[in-house]
Amino acid sequence: MKKRVVVTGIGCVTPIGIGTNIFWNNIKNGVCGIDQITRFDTTDFATKIAAEVKDFEASDFIDKKEAKRMDRFTQYAVAASKMAIEDSKIDTDNIDKNRFGVIVGSGIGGIETLEEQHQRLLEKGPKRVSPFFVPMMITNMAAGQISIMCGAKGPNTSVVTACASSTHAIGDAFKAIQRGDAEIMISGGAESPITPLSVAGFCTMKAMSTRNDDPKTASRPFDKDRDGFVMGEGAGMLVLEELEHALARNAKIYAEVVGYGLTADAYHMTAPAEGGEGAARSMEMAINDAGLKLEDVDYINAHGTSTPLNDRNETLAIKSLFKDHAYNLAVSSTKSMTGHLLGAAGAVEAIICSLAISEGYVPPTMNVENQDPELDLDYVVGKGRKKEVKCALTNSLGFGGHNGTLAFRKYE
Repeated sequence: MKKRVVVTGIGCVTPIGIGTNIFWNNIKNGVCGIDQITRFDTTDFATKIAAEVKDFEASDFIDKKEAKRMDRFTQYAVAASKMAIEDSKIDTDNIDKNRFGVIVGSGIGGIETLEEQHQRLLEKGPKRVSPFFVPMMITNMAAGQISIMCGAKGPNTSVVTACASSTHAIGDAFKAIQRGDAEIMISGGAESPITPLSVAGFCTMKAMSTRNDDPKTASRPFDKDRDGFVMGEGAGMLVLEELEHALARNAKIYAEVVGYGLTADAYHMTAPAEGGEGAARSMEMAINDAGLKLEDVDYINAHGTSTPLNDRNETLAIKSLFKDHAYNLAVSSTKSMTGHLLGAAGAVEAIICSLAISEGYVPPTMNVENQDPELDLDYVVGKGRKKEVKCALTNSLGFGGHNGTLAFRKYE
């Protein structure tokens, strides 16, 4: 028998709020976290905007000495995990730590540390490179530091599948509990990519918006005038728990994780497959894994990056799979507010799905001023709505053709 898996804790560090309450209120109110980049001089950059995390103090969550030995993405991951554990009310001193695991996704990992230490190498020589350089940079260190922080000795790994990383991480954690390898998993994603090298790389790909004079409306998924994604940063972490374990301690349950799909486009390094066929198969796999019918799905949190190719092909994927039911679905892209958190995007959007189900509220897609006539679904434009959500999907589609979908259901 497959174990049932529920979400019992949530923690987030995002450009529109640190902590679940402020984040969720800002999502519902359409608050945008995109503004001018403050981390470095953008004079020579085509894109000068991003969604930076504001008012984050690592020392609020982590010992100052330890924080200095972590890249910013790891700090975000540890902080979000601490909030998720606190929210879940798990007493980590009184659980079987061998059945408590961690899986975290990140697309780029410690690129800020890499750039800083490379500059130090060039300016001061090899002996001045930090002895903490490698453990600060490597992507698996987020999962490692979280396990050290809470004593989790169960399954522990990291996932790197570009923008699908944290969706795959949560899916893998769900499966670890479902098959009986763990009772509790902390899972999600973290990213801190707003650095000169990272921004320059995406700029030269012409993947990002250059709407520098109006950053609050730069991310405009499904709009005819969309011109690229807007980079974001942060972390989202969920506590996933085996249902009987959660019921035994009378835990609050946000939603049940019921399905996981993952496919490959096998098509192109950066462009999605024509018609979104890989994304359609990923959604279908998650629905079949959950034992659901297509018409059971109420809401889809779309990958919705505000790029011409993604929004078109993801819409085609939804229409090809759901047929007539596609027009009954509420579909929104919350990247219009948070920006695109790359490898952490899926985790933040899984949190949104869990809260949408828990509260019965579908968040909006902002900045759709001139909806693309080719894209004709209900994108919940401009204002969220009260609506019972019994089943939600979230999609994440990454470079390399990696597709991931999670299915959540109202716990009954």
